[in-house]
Amino acid sequence: MTFRLIDANKADVPVDRMCTFLDVSVSGYYAWKKRAPSQRQLDDFVLLAHIRAQFALSSETYGAPRMHVEIREDGVQAGRHRIARLMRAKA
Repeated sequence: MTFRLIDANKADVPVDRMCTFLDVSVSGYYAWKKRAPSQRQLDDFVLLAHIRAQFALSSETYGAPRMHVEIREDGVQAGRHRIARLMRAKA
């Protein structure tokens, strides 16, 4: 979360100054920038695509419990809390 804040504001404030202020290393920020997405993040992107498709088909009325049932019927294994988190954060 800290590195995302730095990345979002790097046009306004120098990276080294923000890193010092937030007590993180500059090398850590640049390592974060180069790092590939984790397998969990990639799986979340796929799951989010399923969620968005089902949400559109439901006329945007399904909540996490019903969405969990629909996603499981599609053969995708995911927990209700994970689906709820993705619906809150990105949908």
